[in-house]
Amino acid sequence: MTPHPEQDGFTVWFTGLSGAGKSTLAEMLFHELRRRDMRVELLDGDVVRTNLSKGLGFSREDRDTNILRIGFVANLLTRNGVATIVSAVSPYRDARSECRAQIRDFVEVHVHATVEECARRDVKGLYQKAFAGEIKGFTGVDDPYEPPQSPEIFIDTMVEEPDQSLERILGSLARFGYIADGARLVHEAAEHSGLTDLDGAIGADLAGRHSAAEADDGDAGAAR
Repeated sequence: MTPHPEQDGFTVWFTGLSGAGKSTLAEMLFHELRRRDMRVELLDGDVVRTNLSKGLGFSREDRDTNILRIGFVANLLTRNGVATIVSAVSPYRDARSECRAQIRDFVEVHVHATVEECARRDVKGLYQKAFAGEIKGFTGVDDPYEPPQSPEIFIDTMVEEPDQSLERILGSLARFGYIADGARLVHEAAEHSGLTDLDGAIGADLAGRHSAAEADDGDAGAAR
């Protein structure tokens, strides 16, 4: 890979409901930037939660802490000339705004799909469990998702195919001056980077632990 010491860093922050398509687009963008010989890193919300944020729960405070930690790392990478991609539900507007305030070059991408559509796509059945009350505090079901009010890029994955969405993202990054050319360079299916929870396995495991913890809390409360 050819080094590019002159590369300016920036962060592309994908936010949206679980199942909206964030990981898919983040993966596609990752490979496009790599093909351009750019220094690039990808931070996935659930992957970070199992490492940097291991031990956090799913209260609003803990969710915000997870997002702010991701923002802190993204800021460090961006300051050091790395193209940084974040894929995280990041449900609360204040936490996202705090990350935006820290990161000088910040591109927010709202990946939209309705709760009903996300539930239809959900092969792990997490939404159905949330609807049934088996998982508490599930974003979009019984915990709010606060959509961005003025994102740099809005993607509706219910009306666009991933290829179309990626082309719009690349075009926007070119207009913003972060990449030289918005043309697609990767047309073949790329190998999974291993940096995102693309199949939802990590998210399903986290949800299962969260559900078990809620049940344990309920049993403890009943005992008291």
